[in-house]
Amino acid sequence: MGSHASVFGQRAERHGNERIRLLLKSFGLRTSLIRLKVIDALLVAAQSERSLGVRGVHSQLLELGIPLSFLSVREVLKRLCAEGVITFNADKSYSLHPQAAAVLNSD
Repeated sequence: MGSHASVFGQRAERHGNERIRLLLKSFGLRTSLIRLKVIDALLVAAQSERSLGVRGVHSQLLELGIPLSFLSVREVLKRLCAEGVITFNADKSYSLHPQAAAVLNSD
């Protein structure tokens, strides 16, 4: 049963990644592992009604075993912000832009 659950988890992750790939494509951005993981971290935080800044996103990625530098995470967040995929909030956290959320939810 445990292996079945992990296979299901991988399928669910691939489905989520596919949605994020389509989101990036709709904004004219290429898909990269770091972009997928950064957006996924923001989505997971939003579902838990938490907000994440650069440090929070970086910490979450490290917990998942994704060894990215703080500077790399910060640069990806800045680029996604500049392209309108995410927004930089007054509390220095990041969240998905409403237009990007609409793209993700248009299934």
